[in-house]
Formats: sequence, structure tokens, C-alpha cells
Amino acid sequence: MGQTDNQELSTKLVQKYFSLLLEGGELPPVICFYTDGVKLVTNGSPILEQLKQMEARGVRLIVCSTCLDAMGLANQLQAGIVGGMPDIIEAQVRAEKVITL
Repeated sequence: MGQTDNQELSTKLVQKYFSLLLEGGELPPVICFYTDGVKLVTNGSPILEQLKQMEARGVRLIVCSTCLDAMGLANQLQAGIVGGMPDIIEAQVRAEKVITL
């Protein structure tokens, strides 16, 4: 998806992406969150409801424990499971296709 300093645009794009993904017929089996991406599964996330719906439909959400700790967000996790880089690598290796946003 890319990066921008425009937080409003970034939020709008991520909300639209995950809304359309939910409306589509096929969901990814796993979504990994690391670096700033961990903010999407914690308190105040603009897409928390969409992620909880995905999780309820069987999507595995893996959240980097090192990133949560570094950002002081470990106690604010609202969706997904805390994992480490080995879990993220395993998910990527098992995937038929890896998409980075």
C-alpha cells in the first residue's frame, strides 16, 4: 500500500482495503502485523471491528511481540495472537503468496 505522512489518507485507505476484503469472497488464512502495523490490532485502531470479524471467520492474526513491547502496546492488544518473528516467518513460508502492505 505504501507509506504517507498524511495520517487521514492512510487511515482512509486501510479502512477501505479491509472493508472490501471482508466483502469479498475469499479471506487470507493469515495476516501478520509488525512494526507500526501492530497499532491496527490495539486500542483505538480504525479497523479493529473488521479485524475481529476476520478473526471470527477463521483468519489467523499474528502480532509481533517485540513490536508491541517496543511501542508499549502489549497490554492494549484487542485482536489476534501475540507471536514472534519465527511465527511470522513460518506463516510466510507456508503461504502460496505473500502480500506486503
